[in-house]
Amino acid sequence: MQPGPDTVFKALADPTRRALFERLCREGEHTVAVLTAGAGVSQPVVSKHLGVLKDAGLVRGRIDGRQTHYSAQLAALGPLVDWTKEMAGFWEDRFDALEDLLRRMDQ
Repeated sequence: MQPGPDTVFKALADPTRRALFERLCREGEHTVAVLTAGAGVSQPVVSKHLGVLKDAGLVRGRIDGRQTHYSAQLAALGPLVDWTKEMAGFWEDRFDALEDLLRRMDQ
């Protein structure tokens, strides 16, 4: 079952988690050690953030020996994309109505 938008928003609300997710999106799969080297926080903190991202479905871990390799799961952004489209439509309708009102007021 795919997590809902609240779970995705909450997971990405933290700047460290968002940075980890963005890095995995840009650079591809990485181990916790590699992610920790560029995160500016300790390995336990990175692992905790990866756990939250994993629970939200935003990352997946692949175990290889003693290391876990994490990769971004872009499909998990679906609820966020859907919400953004819905809100964009809502505001477009509102601006169109405002534009119509202003046009009528000018006449």
